Amino acid sequence: MSVTLRKRLNANGSTTLMLVIYSNGVRSYERLEHLQLLKPLSFVNRATNKIKLQKAKELAITRAADLQENGYNVVSDAGKKTIITVWMQSFVNGYTKKDKRNMQGALNRFCDFLIETKNQGLIFGNLTAQIIEDFIDYLEANSTGEGASSYYSRFKKMVKQAYRKRLFIENVLDMVKRKVKGKAKKKDILTLAELKTLAETPTESSEVRRAFLFTCVTGLRWCDIKVLNWTSINLSNKKMNVTQSKTGENVSTPLNDTAIKLLGEVGKGLVFNLPTANGANKTLKAWVRRAGIEKLITWHNGRHSFGTNLIYNDVDILTASKLRGHTSMKHTQRYVKASQEMKQNATDKINIEIN
Repeated sequence: MSVTLRKRLNANGSTTLMLVIYSNGVRSYERLEHLQLLKPLSFVNRATNKIKLQKAKELAITRAADLQENGYNVVSDAGKKTIITVWMQSFVNGYTKKDKRNMQGALNRFCDFLIETKNQGLIFGNLTAQIIEDFIDYLEANSTGEGASSYYSRFKKMVKQAYRKRLFIENVLDMVKRKVKGKAKKKDILTLAELKTLAETPTESSEVRRAFLFTCVTGLRWCDIKVLNWTSINLSNKKMNVTQSKTGENVSTPLNDTAIKLLGEVGKGLVFNLPTANGANKTLKAWVRRAGIEKLITWHNGRHSFGTNLIYNDVDILTASKLRGHTSMKHTQRYVKASQEMKQNATDKINIEIN
């Protein structure tokens, strides 16, 4: 079984693309009329042709994979000939989940790895466990914090999908023994005393001030606070109901007096009128520096501050996890460690010298 892309030059200078499909001893043809290449007389036509040709190659890969999935038990010609990065890009292009940007990032790093190892054009038929383990080493050498683990998990998702499409006989991931050792980078958090100092420090944007402090007392992510609408706020019950953009989970969060004060007067539409994420973080950085706080603080550190301060003030881990809308207790465990460090630092301040 094979699917081959062929070109046929037309009398008017255009080129017709077609798929030649050979299966069970029968050859058939599929004309790709919608991807007909233009006469390459101009830069625009050549650029358009390049895009169309790429789409045709991706379609050929998809057709071969579909045929393979419908009952073949041996690796297809598509698997033997398909360039991995081309197939993966096709997969990412059609990917619709919320971590699409991370999927593209994982693919970009795999492409960089192949360039560095002079293995561009790697096909599924030549993908080995050793290559994947070398890629893990590459990720760990070129990533910080949990970056290596995050990118590798998404790389594995693409490889598993290729296996399901039967682009190779055995799942090569089963032969990979190497584990990713990426660890979470320690993140700075703001104590309640530092938050009070920050609140008393002037800043150039009252909206950024309100919204960031609101994040620190509710744990709301930037992507959710940016689009927070008054319809999500129930002041009579002192609650906020938000569908998290990242997880799709519905989270109901109690609002304390500080949060309600930061909300201000009830309005319509968006609760906060905020700039871009980069603009907000730039304002935040200057504000923190002006407050004399020598920590690296981004918007996401406000969410971490909320989680750590909950644990530090003896809120049980299950409640803290629910308040932050975590889907796994694993994430909340980080704040236990950070809280323990805070308590140790607080204890160290009351050391006395004795003989």
